[in-house]
Amino acid sequence: MNAYDAVIVGAGAGGSIAACVLAEAGKRVLLVERGRRRDYADSGHRDHLRNHRLQRYGFNTGPDIDGNPRLLVDPDGVERLVRPHEDGYGANAAAVGGGTLLYGGLAWRFHPDDFRMASRYGVPAGSSLVDWPFGYDELEPWYDRAEWEIGVAGLGGANPHEGPRSRGYPMPPVQPSASTHVLQRGARALGLSTFPPPLLVNTVPRAGRAACIECGSCVGFPCPSDGKNGTQNTVLPRALATGRCELLTETMVERVTTDGAGRVVGVDLIAPEGTGRRHVAARSVILGAGAIETARLLLLSASDREPGGLGNDSDLVGRNLQGHTYPISFGLFEEEVETARGPGVTIATSDYAHGHDGVIGGAMLADDFVMLPIEFWRTALPPDLPRHGLKAKHFMRDNYRRVTQLRGPVHEIPTPDCRVTLARDLRDRSGLPVARLSGVTHPETRRTAAHIRDKADAWIKASGAVSAWGATPPPRLSAGQHQAGTARMGTDPAHSVTDAHGRVWGHDNLVICDASLHPTNGAFNPVLTVMALAFRNATHLAGLL
Repeated sequence: MNAYDAVIVGAGAGGSIAACVLAEAGKRVLLVERGRRRDYADSGHRDHLRNHRLQRYGFNTGPDIDGNPRLLVDPDGVERLVRPHEDGYGANAAAVGGGTLLYGGLAWRFHPDDFRMASRYGVPAGSSLVDWPFGYDELEPWYDRAEWEIGVAGLGGANPHEGPRSRGYPMPPVQPSASTHVLQRGARALGLSTFPPPLLVNTVPRAGRAACIECGSCVGFPCPSDGKNGTQNTVLPRALATGRCELLTETMVERVTTDGAGRVVGVDLIAPEGTGRRHVAARSVILGAGAIETARLLLLSASDREPGGLGNDSDLVGRNLQGHTYPISFGLFEEEVETARGPGVTIATSDYAHGHDGVIGGAMLADDFVMLPIEFWRTALPPDLPRHGLKAKHFMRDNYRRVTQLRGPVHEIPTPDCRVTLARDLRDRSGLPVARLSGVTHPETRRTAAHIRDKADAWIKASGAVSAWGATPPPRLSAGQHQAGTARMGTDPAHSVTDAHGRVWGHDNLVICDASLHPTNGAFNPVLTVMALAFRNATHLAGLL
């Protein structure tokens, strides 16, 4: 007899939702997380140097810096070892709640055309651009469920480019700030439609938890008031309350196991601190470890029947790795535009998501979360200003409150050359081959990023900036905290890894429940889409078990 109806790998946005759906449907669930349970008190409080927003000096969660390397292939083809706090690693937070413990919580629905990119724009040479196996209408009820069960603050109907909605948001939007009023001035001059962006934060007390206290340290930190809505404080407590969900932390999954007929039968676990390995039997396995680690686990789970890895008969597992390229424009103003009161992001437009000559797709543009002082120093100083010495210090002292920014997540064009494979000679602390990351963003992504940077510059200048500057990222692999695409869903096993419900082809009891599924990753932050798909796919699986 199987010990569990489902073993779920990863207690983040997708995995914790799947655990809740299945446990409340009467199923026995084991939820396995490589990180540990954390809260504000044990995660560095507001340490501006060590957090998951600015990773250079270390984390306030996991993965541990020691013993968890990856290989990164540079654009010039040179392999180099990267550790979790170094650029290019693509570090998702390893903790109960995953990235939802630390995110800013931008809760966007994808634009209807984000689901049909190939149909609208064609397929650029060298790309693997495809449509999703379904459209916006299929996902709308699940977006609605995620917004209400996790908790989103917003203004329903304010975004003129959003698809139809069943109802509005459960909480009112965040309040405007000094930046809002200044950027509204520029938006009016350019004829842009703007609105308050939706956020997974309590703007009023809700579900027994306090409202946001505007501390200004949203991204990279647990919330001091517990007013930020992640899976760790919403659906996971519900799952555990059923008595049918067991949470196992600080535990790695070594491989998904199959029997002689090739059917998935459970997982092999590596216990904390190397105390041993054990097998757990289950009727189904759900992977929600993020696009890099989910792909790695599928490849590590090779068998005699599938020597290239589970679901990899078409050599697609690990391919089409994508994230978001973020062009940024900063503006210096005469008046104060930064109050340092959180969350900080207050005004957005989706006018640039689609419909522009010469580029494919586009991006949402918004002001951003409050910047840590060290992050301001690293990213927001004008390019002609020294990074050290009195000039830099004086600029920060005099202008921290007079600088605002606009940025947006460019809808990347996937390419099969951006991928996750297994390193041949490098292993982690558990003795497992680590992920090897390679590839460079498609030229059309870079073209669109330059276009969006121009639009952000124009908005900043129209708002009255006395000077403006910014950056468009250079050609590189984009696979940061919005990583996606490595186990894309579709309708044909020859061109996808899973079906439209996230079931790996050839394994109807092996389900993906993270952004690995995304054929494309939208012109918006993807977490609400991850959550909506998790509710949808877990509900479907619950009906089959």
